[in-house]
Amino acid sequence: MSKSVYSLVLSDEVVEAIDQLAYSMNTSRSNLINQILAEHVSMSTPEKKMRDIFQSLQNLMDETFQIQDLASDSMMSIRSPLRYKYKPTIRYGLELYPHSTAAMGRLKISFRTQNTQLIQALNGFFQIWIVLENHYIGKYFPQGISYTKENERYVRELNYPANLESCSSEDAGESIGTYIKMLDDMIKLYFSNIDLASEQLTAVLESRYRQYLSIPRFPII
Repeated sequence: MSKSVYSLVLSDEVVEAIDQLAYSMNTSRSNLINQILAEHVSMSTPEKKMRDIFQSLQNLMDETFQIQDLASDSMMSIRSPLRYKYKPTIRYGLELYPHSTAAMGRLKISFRTQNTQLIQALNGFFQIWIVLENHYIGKYFPQGISYTKENERYVRELNYPANLESCSSEDAGESIGTYIKMLDDMIKLYFSNIDLASEQLTAVLESRYRQYLSIPRFPII
């Protein structure tokens, strides 16, 4: 959706109210006015699509997850407590790409801790997780599943579903939410069995992953 500069004559009181609302929504005056006008004429903006995705995702989450205030229109932070020594918190930072045609967004996974042992354990989990994803769903990603590591965070690109034309914002939110819940469960399963030998721990995780593969709406994103 292209944008151009237009001049509007508005009353000072309206502008003041718009500015206050825009500030509370972490957006700009022009962006908020664009959203209001688009909704009035029944047009869908990238911002509205992202809000719908976030809302669908939130509807899927249970009390286990703590959803933080949005840092911007395109970002969401979700926290999940881990029952393990030092009581760390798993943080999922979701960022959507409003104008990208290459990917839907990306998910950053990290611990809110500086403990070296925990960070090494998270690295161990993702070594197994990446192998499982590539083995079982890698065939759906001709360009490969994109993983990167930023400092002590793992970043997973979220691809558009193959049936993009028929995928609504609600469907996209449900897919992302299901993926986060599955990933969270797998991380906690890993830590609850972390004292097992490496081969046994991998087998436990693979067995759970195969169970997830059988669900009707397994998130291939």
